Amino acid sequence: MNVTRTALVRELARALVDLGEVTGLRSFRLPYPPEAQRVLDRMVLHCLDLGLTPPKGLPELIEWCHRRFVDDPIFEIPPALVLTEATLVHPKGLLPTRTCLELASTGPDGGPEEAARELLTELAGRCGTEERFHRSREFLALKPVVRRGDRFEPGPGKKIWSKEIWTRVKDFYQPLPESLTIDGILLRCGNCRLPALLGGRRLPNRLTAVSGPETWCEGETCPQGIPMDLIRTTDGLLLLPKPLRTFLALPFRLEQTVLAELDRAGVGHQALPGELNAYRLQGAGLSVHRLYVHDRVQPALLAERVGGTTGPVAVVVPEELARSARYRTAFIQALPDPKRVSLTGPFGLVGRLRGGCTSDPHARD
Repeated sequence: MNVTRTALVRELARALVDLGEVTGLRSFRLPYPPEAQRVLDRMVLHCLDLGLTPPKGLPELIEWCHRRFVDDPIFEIPPALVLTEATLVHPKGLLPTRTCLELASTGPDGGPEEAARELLTELAGRCGTEERFHRSREFLALKPVVRRGDRFEPGPGKKIWSKEIWTRVKDFYQPLPESLTIDGILLRCGNCRLPALLGGRRLPNRLTAVSGPETWCEGETCPQGIPMDLIRTTDGLLLLPKPLRTFLALPFRLEQTVLAELDRAGVGHQALPGELNAYRLQGAGLSVHRLYVHDRVQPALLAERVGGTTGPVAVVVPEELARSARYRTAFIQALPDPKRVSLTGPFGLVGRLRGGCTSDPHARD
């Protein structure tokens, strides 16, 4: 990646992520938060250098981010870096997109992704043993939204939380941001289990809402027609921070599917310390001994993330992405050495690990 050309959009993406988590992106009063003012000043100078009319303030800059695609010249992102129909702010949810999170995670300090990694490293230190860490990490991934009282009132078919686990993980949760609620109501996607909103921040007119073209959830790629949970009483609700929701909870079901495939085939796997969703593999006949599990919308940014690893590695993404010729081509073209990295979906994974193939012959757009 050309760091000079992307430093501004990375700074913009990080400011949007921070603002979206704390205050939302709908309205601001002067003075703006320092990081937002700094990126606004830089964008104004950038526009003047290009001979373009700069934004009049932060609200107009944010409007650009949900009305203009990332390939707009104003953002000056290299064409091969992102798929062009993406925006930095979701036009329905009016919150940072997954593309925004992934751009914010580029650069030497890793941004939100590195923040997720640091939180899990802290959790590992609290746990002491791999088994306790595995159970605590699973709790976080499966429960991005919790209510304190749920530990004592499990309800029908629910298990009482382990006091031991809750003691280790409770500090990782934070109060529910106002930006994710409408008149004290929280919507949660029935597929990814992450926060959701109706377009225009409308209130649901029934006890449930259904995902569709006029809705948003943090997963962004979830199927339409899925009922959403409607939580009317949000007192006491707690939420994982955005980095853990995006880089741990979102890909966790994919990771579980992958590990189940490995277990069925008798392939040993051990989590790599200090990594997110990364494993060392052990077994006869494997052409790959390191595996990464990611759910990313931008293939070139994913390639940058894994392209510097040593030795042959496999990268597992959701099946629909692995079978997309467009996604796979962008991923391979962004790799410094495509022969060392295999891109695959979770199904038939072990056969591909043993065969060392880098593409799916049934790939489609």
